[in-house]
Amino acid sequence: MSRSMVTLRSATLEDAPLLAELWQDIARRTGPEDVVADMAAVVAAAQECERQRIVVAEYDGQFAGAVHLERTTMSAINLEPVVRALSPHVLTPFRRHGIGTALMDAAVTWAEEHGIGHVATAAVAGSRDANRFMARIALGPYATLRVAATHAVRARLSLHRRPATTGNPRQVTQVLAARRSLRRSRAGVQG
Repeated sequence: MSRSMVTLRSATLEDAPLLAELWQDIARRTGPEDVVADMAAVVAAAQECERQRIVVAEYDGQFAGAVHLERTTMSAINLEPVVRALSPHVLTPFRRHGIGTALMDAAVTWAEEHGIGHVATAAVAGSRDANRFMARIALGPYATLRVAATHAVRARLSLHRRPATTGNPRQVTQVLAARRSLRRSRAGVQG
């Protein structure tokens, strides 16, 4: 029997640069120093809040991946308790070594410790491997999170907006009825 080379621990502030690299594809689009500062703030917030935890996975002593855990509810409307495993990521050289499994096991264990009956996660829509992994460990689709730039949504909404009617809607109906009547009377004179 071989000894597992994967170990888990809570994140520390010293992990911020490594987390910035790990989560760069989902972090705020800004300079690298800002992303590291963001990750330091995320780690500090998790350390101060009993409802959050960042679990770091190491493989043979090297940083290999992490997941952000949060005890919350399914949604703002569905108050069923859930542990949300946000961004379970594994660095490319360490994939297929059981690290993703260990990170998700940490989420399940934390849920069990707190009597929570559900674990939720999200995988980037275009990440085929991540979505297949989540499906293999029984995590099915629950909702689709769609995101777009505010200005893009505003532009599309403007295309769908109906022209505003001015005045009383009843007056508009009367004007249209008068126009139809006028057309009919003109058609009768010409015919």
